[in-house]
Amino acid sequence: MLYHDNIMFTIALTNVLVTLCYILPGFGLCKWGKVSEKHLSTISTILVYLCSPCMIISALLQLPLTAKFAADMGLFFVITLALQLLFMLIIYLIFRKKYDNPQYRVLTVASVMGNVSFFGMPIIKALFPNDPELMAFSCVASLALNILVFTAGVFCVTGDKRNVNIFKGIFNPNTIGFAIGIALSAVNAGSFLPEALANAVRLLGDMSTPVCMIILGIRLASVSFSKLFTRPIVYAAVIMKLIVFQLFCYAAVYFLPLTQTFKASMLILSAAPCASMVLNVAEIYHGETELSANCVLLATLSCFITIPLLTLLL
Repeated sequence: MLYHDNIMFTIALTNVLVTLCYILPGFGLCKWGKVSEKHLSTISTILVYLCSPCMIISALLQLPLTAKFAADMGLFFVITLALQLLFMLIIYLIFRKKYDNPQYRVLTVASVMGNVSFFGMPIIKALFPNDPELMAFSCVASLALNILVFTAGVFCVTGDKRNVNIFKGIFNPNTIGFAIGIALSAVNAGSFLPEALANAVRLLGDMSTPVCMIILGIRLASVSFSKLFTRPIVYAAVIMKLIVFQLFCYAAVYFLPLTQTFKASMLILSAAPCASMVLNVAEIYHGETELSANCVLLATLSCFITIPLLTLLL
């Protein structure tokens, strides 16, 4: 058991550090003056509308769709969505008297919404290379995240329910990618699609994590380090996201009659750092952009400690 724990810890630590290293090119190019924040909208568009859907399609393409697999994905979606909503409700009840301050609304979002696809999926793939079903769970978690971002997330950031957009939450590039992936999985397309085509989709999907981290590197080069490391509320959001939230999720499913694969997916995906979509929503609706950026960056930089340690629970 100890040997297994050490192997899991080492794999997690190595892959998290490698993932974080992708931040360096973006940081360096920005400091060198070759790229700037002005370029981020174009890079983000490529990431969201091309790389991310291809990553989901590639993950689902490896799995023939069965009734049990479909039921497991549906259950994972429901539990993931419910736990995030419940945790947000708990934070709201704690800080409801301070909700006129947008910082506490951002805290609510940043404490729950994680980078489950661009960060969570590569870690799961490294830890469980022989169990592609876990990558499918990451796709499902991404769908739940998108629904939350454009509903509860937008409401928390803006404080105005008129900005809530359920249509965007349901119909987005990830949903389209998931629908295509499920359709291909249902006909077991992985067994007859040309290998060159499948590899092309996989390659575009594999670009997602490096591109996402490069974007964060550019953002990191553009922020004030004094504000990044000296605001208590940022530390509060990071602790809630990287420690409290995933322990809450793991405890919620630990005693349920679910497979170890299901529970492991829940732990690793809930351990993912703050989603960059938290920052995107803040930018779109002009709500605490700097605080959102700091939460995303500090959580991402800190997860090399928390994710490997949490694998010891598996």
